[in-house]
Formats: sequence, structure tokens, C-alpha cells
Amino acid sequence: MSKAFVKESDADDADLADEPDGLGAGLKNYVTPEGFQKLRDELTQLARVERPKVVEVVSWAAGNGDRSENGDYIYGKKRLREIDRRMRYLTKRIESATVVDPALQKIRDQVFFGATVTYADLHGHEKTVRIVGIDEANLEAGMVSWVSPIAKSLLKSCEGDSVTLRTPAGEEKIEVRAIRYSIAKS
Repeated sequence: MSKAFVKESDADDADLADEPDGLGAGLKNYVTPEGFQKLRDELTQLARVERPKVVEVVSWAAGNGDRSENGDYIYGKKRLREIDRRMRYLTKRIESATVVDPALQKIRDQVFFGATVTYADLHGHEKTVRIVGIDEANLEAGMVSWVSPIAKSLLKSCEGDSVTLRTPAGEEKIEVRAIRYSIAKS
């Protein structure tokens, strides 16, 4: 039988399985408007720029003959699977997203999704974090997922409140020093 009709490998099927979405049962996929736009931008970039380029390379490589030893063809097909998998993931995340605009938050003296919170530990060391969606979390940028331990500890607290943060090293008391929300754009 021709190689064109034979499955490339069984390992590829594992790649196609649904990826975990990072959400537990019953949790919503909250996302800020900026985070939602980044997801859409990435999906557009993959669909309109990266995938067509890779398809062109694979098509060119396929025309060069023996595909079993053709690095451009083999790598290109692998890259196409990666792009397709990421596009499926992004599509699911976008479809399940609940966009929450922190600028529209009416109760601004309490910590909710989208809040930027400055807190201090018992030693007085301050840290500022913004509570965002799972897909937006980036600890280096100070953006923590709303399901993270720090966010769960801070949610619904007010300035001056002391809350308990559960860490692998044990419980730690932190004090909420400031709460800010982004300003609505006109």
C-alpha cells in the first residue's frame, strides 16, 4: 500500500485528544477584554499567517519526491499538527469565555475579578497583582489567575483586611493595602 494511505504514527492520535482546559468542573472561563482580544489575535495569526506559510512549505516539499527522508515535509506536517491543535484549543477557549470588564465594576472597594491589588506580608514587603483569567496569568507581569491561591485569598476582601494565604509552606497572613480597577474607556 502507498505511504500516502498509511497513518504516520499512533503517537499522533494522542496529540489530537482534548487538552485539559485548566478549569475544574463547574468553573467559568472568565477573561478580561484585553485577554479575550489576545486570544482572538493569536487565533487569527495562526489561521491567516503561520498555517498558510507551513502549508506552502509542506506542499513544496511533497512535490520533491520521497517524503520519508524529506525533513521539510516531516517537520512541516508536525508543525501543522501543532498549529491545528493550538487553533482548536483557542477556539474552545474563545467559545467558552465570559468577558468581564473590570472598568465596569461598581463595587470598587472590594476585590473582584480584574482588580489590581497591593498587599503586604507580615514583614511589610509589598507586592501588587492583578486578578485575571486563566489564559492571561503571567506571574512575571504580576497577573495571577482568579483560581490561584493568592486570588482566592484576596477575593471579596477590602482595603485594610487581613486574609490568610495558604501556601505549600503553610498559612501566611497578608494585609490588603490598595485596590484599583482600570478606568472605563469612553
